[in-house]
Amino acid sequence: MRYALLMHYGEPAPGELDQETVAEAMRAFDAYAKALREAGVLLSADVLQPTDMTTTVTLREGSPRVQDGPFAATKEALAGIFLIDTPDLDDALGWARRCPGAQWGVIEVRPVSTAFVDGAWTR
Repeated sequence: MRYALLMHYGEPAPGELDQETVAEAMRAFDAYAKALREAGVLLSADVLQPTDMTTTVTLREGSPRVQDGPFAATKEALAGIFLIDTPDLDDALGWARRCPGAQWGVIEVRPVSTAFVDGAWTR
């Protein structure tokens, strides 16, 4: 079953992290992604730009509304996504526990309901 590992944590201010800390995090995520790939469960991984690069669109009030910023104004933000395919939730939770992002915030594990794969919606 497909699961999204949604990484939520506070965004560091520009210059808040030194280069060695950033390099260490990049090495940890590289090792994690390679472990997911070698296990045959990784479908994709994306690290998101900071929330100040976000634009939110809605039609809830009947007309398009476009605003700068993320949907939710919180201290923690969606920072990245790993999309994995594992046999069950326990396996997905095991991978979430190993995610380097769990050191700085939370990893939300959400089952995928349906996906658009190879030109068609699947279940």
